[in-house]
Amino acid sequence: MNDPFARLPEVPAFTVTSTSVKHGEVLPAAQMSGLFGVPGGQDASPQLSWSGAPEGTKSYAVTMYDPDAPTGSGFWHWAVAGIPATVTSLPEGAGDEAGSGLPESAYQLPTDAGAARFVGAAPPAGHGPHRYFITVHALDVEDIGVPPTATPAFLGFNFLGHILGRATLVATAETPAS
Repeated sequence: MNDPFARLPEVPAFTVTSTSVKHGEVLPAAQMSGLFGVPGGQDASPQLSWSGAPEGTKSYAVTMYDPDAPTGSGFWHWAVAGIPATVTSLPEGAGDEAGSGLPESAYQLPTDAGAARFVGAAPPAGHGPHRYFITVHALDVEDIGVPPTATPAFLGFNFLGHILGRATLVATAETPAS
């Protein structure tokens, strides 16, 4: 089913929860994209809390990815790097244009929409349900060494030698055909 982690090395899982998004359920309007014209969409990054990361974790990265986007390469909605190991939660809306809810050392990378911020879901009308993988990646380095202008795919590539664990929740969204 086009699992974005299927061909990556297996790593221990830890726990991520959200007061905004529930695993296996439909994304709320707040996490849909007003920027892409979804009625009620607010482009608000979800609240996230995580625990149980592997020993040796020195930083985290957070991503949201839609493998079902009709692009041939999916669609990156959010990518944040540089979250210190002492931080284990982000408030809803942390991924606004200024990254106002992110820790000082954290930075957002440009999404596939070209914006260095959270861009909510906006599946094409009639395309069917899309899955949104919201993932916290535990890393063994404080600085992953990826510039803020890099793509989320490049960030993910650089996880290969540094990932200790991964915590994922998956939500869905669908836009009915007109």
